[in-house]
Amino acid sequence: MKKTSVRVPVGAGLAALLLAAGAVGCSGTEDKGSDKAAADMTPAAAVAKAAENTEGLTSLRYRLTGRTPEEGRVEAEAGMQLKPTVAMSMKMKAPDRGADATAEIRLVDKALYINGGAEAAKEMDGKSWIKFDLAAMGADQELNELGGLSQADRNPAAESTFLTAADDVEKVGTETVDGVGTTHYKGTVSLAALEKSLEGEDKATRDQRGKSIEQYEKMGVDKLTMDMWIDGEDQAKQFRMRGDADKGPLDMTITFLDFDEPVKVTAPPAGETVDLAEMMQGAQEG
Repeated sequence: MKKTSVRVPVGAGLAALLLAAGAVGCSGTEDKGSDKAAADMTPAAAVAKAAENTEGLTSLRYRLTGRTPEEGRVEAEAGMQLKPTVAMSMKMKAPDRGADATAEIRLVDKALYINGGAEAAKEMDGKSWIKFDLAAMGADQELNELGGLSQADRNPAAESTFLTAADDVEKVGTETVDGVGTTHYKGTVSLAALEKSLEGEDKATRDQRGKSIEQYEKMGVDKLTMDMWIDGEDQAKQFRMRGDADKGPLDMTITFLDFDEPVKVTAPPAGETVDLAEMMQGAQEG
């Protein structure tokens, strides 16, 4: 194989951002509206209840649309298994960067795979997948501890509790999202308030949420405007976060398709995959 530098059109960096934004899943598509118990709650209590319902989540599927500071418009669909082990599959595209700006990412068996498509295959002897062996890179321990690789994957339930740190949560009204009756809440929260909200949490929670906050800090975001649409079973059906970053606006909306349903992720065929660790070792030996 010739020595090359392969550029994945959308890239692992975008994958990290897409997976950093998220909340809990929805429980179905039937329009149930908001139940009386939810209607009797204060806005802050309703948001806190939805956040509480993230505990014990084993898997979720979601659709993401929005805009990032560097990539412009982005669209993605993903499925993630959280227990008993972490696995993830995501397909994404960045329309503003052209029709070929697409990528697929899989995380399975402590290895991260990125599909660079036809352009990558031209430079890798027809192989379009790149494998990052997390164990070989020393990143598998972090995957075990945090439930996700900090730079290329995140548990999308980790940020569902962020709206609870806002002191201005208010009810916007009732809306139907993907055929599901929901109550819409919104609020604004600073990253300083998010960091303060971690006080008293256990180490794993502080580490997990802290890494999400760190990503926003690196982007230059100091506060987030957040919206949550909660269904009649006190689950978040949709979640949106907006902020002003150093390089432009951030605006992400996640719509949840289901949760706690089986998510199966398989590694790409070996014949279509280049192992980055082996490629780098070969280059060093050469």
